[in-house]
Amino acid sequence: QVQLVESGGGLVQAGGSLRLSCAASGRTFSNYAMGWFRQAPGKEREFAASISGSGSSTYYTDSVKGRFTISRDNAKNTVYLQMNSPKPEDTAVYYCAARNSKSVSSSAYDYNYWGQGTQVTVSS
Repeated sequence: QVQLVESGGGLVQAGGSLRLSCAASGRTFSNYAMGWFRQAPGKEREFAASISGSGSSTYYTDSVKGRFTISRDNAKNTVYLQMNSPKPEDTAVYYCAARNSKSVSSSAYDYNYWGQGTQVTVSS
């Protein structure tokens, strides 16, 4: 069992920056690929970024590529999402997820554990 707790959400101006964190507890963190998903009001949950268990491989959805960076610190059991130059359309609840594999994935169905989410609001 893996427990995930997100933090770092809040209100940010467009063009600013924000860093989300997700602390994991449970088993060996490096055995799990991690992902960030987001859900805007009235929309379905969508993939944002994923990172492999070792951190050597990352994958992004096109809309955040070049602006967001996913990273992890396996010694601290934490995954991060650095959000640079956010846009109002990035406003959503952001969820951290872990999957029982070391490989990246963009499918929510591949993830086994989810955090409770953290709200990010980008003002124009």
